[in-house]
Amino acid sequence: MLGASGAVGTETWKTLFSSSKVSHLTFLGRKRIEITNLPNSINLIQHNIDILNPSSYSDYLPEHETAICTFGVGEPSKVSREEYVRIDKDAVLDFAKTCKSQGIRHFLLLGSVGANKKSSSFYLKTKGEIEEGLRALQFDVLSLFRPSMILTPSNRYGKIQAVFLFLWPKISPLFFGGFSSLRGVLVSDLGKAIAQVALTEEITSVPKTTIYQWDEFQELAKIPIV
Repeated sequence: MLGASGAVGTETWKTLFSSSKVSHLTFLGRKRIEITNLPNSINLIQHNIDILNPSSYSDYLPEHETAICTFGVGEPSKVSREEYVRIDKDAVLDFAKTCKSQGIRHFLLLGSVGANKKSSSFYLKTKGEIEEGLRALQFDVLSLFRPSMILTPSNRYGKIQAVFLFLWPKISPLFFGGFSSLRGVLVSDLGKAIAQVALTEEITSVPKTTIYQWDEFQELAKIPIV
């Protein structure tokens, strides 16, 4: 996992910890995560890495089959466009390329609703370019998660997020039909959905890409973890 310290990453590994299918989990990050009540059945290894330097983590990837990437800039408006691209796009694609070269077969990415390389929005265009780069790598299985507003129990990023966390649950019911993907998703449901796909998606011999949005998040979050 890359991005395990973030809100979505945390909910993802908490769900993975509850599964009998998980025996080995590796976190790559800039600092160690303090975890209590780690299940005895899980061998958790944490490596401090330089995310901008693939050579700092490439040796940790062999013998892994699945990679989960929930890494990214939490507050894009607080960094320059150049810095955003360097962290959110270049570092993620470098991670994916290294995963591919080291035998990773299933890659899962936390992206954004509306991701489109042709979008007039810099943010959505960048997200689309990331997805395009991942498709070009031809993983056996590529799982792309496209949430809209992620509803966290606490405000992590200041006044703007506070406003959205207050308003989005109220306006979400207005998005229906083809617009349901714009509904806000509870961070716990999103984490469960990502973990569920990581645990149950079958590895195929023909490259397969699946996009998951709000409707899929809701269905996946309802499935018991085993």
